[in-house]
Amino acid sequence: MYDLPIRQLTVVSVHRPTPRTARVTFALPAGEFALAGPDQQVKLYFPRPGQDRPELPEPAPGQGLMDWYAACQAVPEQHRPWMRSFTLRAHDAELHTVDVDFVLHGPTGPAARWAARAEPGQVLAMFGPSPEFARPFPLDGDGPLLFACDESALPALGTLVEALPAGTRAHAWIEVAGPEEHQPLLGFGELTATWVHRGDAPPGQRLLAAVRAAALPADPAAAWLAGEAGAVRALRRHLLTDRRLPRSAVHFTGYWRRRLTQDDAPTPADLADAREILGRNS
Repeated sequence: MYDLPIRQLTVVSVHRPTPRTARVTFALPAGEFALAGPDQQVKLYFPRPGQDRPELPEPAPGQGLMDWYAACQAVPEQHRPWMRSFTLRAHDAELHTVDVDFVLHGPTGPAARWAARAEPGQVLAMFGPSPEFARPFPLDGDGPLLFACDESALPALGTLVEALPAGTRAHAWIEVAGPEEHQPLLGFGELTATWVHRGDAPPGQRLLAAVRAAALPADPAAAWLAGEAGAVRALRRHLLTDRRLPRSAVHFTGYWRRRLTQDDAPTPADLADAREILGRNS
């Protein structure tokens, strides 16, 4: 049993790496904080209208995750904070801050609405990083690595690229709205990045076409897929069926769903994905 990693975060600064991305730097409260590796996922909690910070139950010493989550669900809906999943883009151990990138995809979602108006002094809550969310991806295999994602997974991809061992070959296909959304991907590995511009096409359509048309390297060690859930499933089917990659070599996560939010119930396809991911990590 371990104390639940629940913290309050205070906004220090906000800037726009691209027109559709807000990078928010948060000050961490006093205490120990370290990242176990790249692609560290957290849950962020956003206040309801009229609140200056999210209303969450205080965790008891040694309380289990499910008991605390049940206490959260017991908060009346009009007061219960919205929850969304994110990857920490960076951690500055000296300044004791973390960076989180928000995709500003429109005014409809609570996270995008909050990020579009974020300013220093505002407060969110964070659960994690935690072993509950860990999905390690092997970066030290014998062959080249494959990455394919959209902009929602670009923060995670950035941390993975930064963690590549020197000399490791990697190929990435990244779908974004247009050329103005490119971001630098820096590390010690040998990365070949292909930027795919969505334009007015449905999410994932041009990313899938680009991967299908690509001359993939022989004998890739592993593949990492993340982004819109339906596009991720199509990419995975392509790699397993057409490219004959072993099932165990293809790591995948649906970050978001067209026309559905994290507040909506999982679909049968979502549940099937979750069962496979849980089976792999168990």
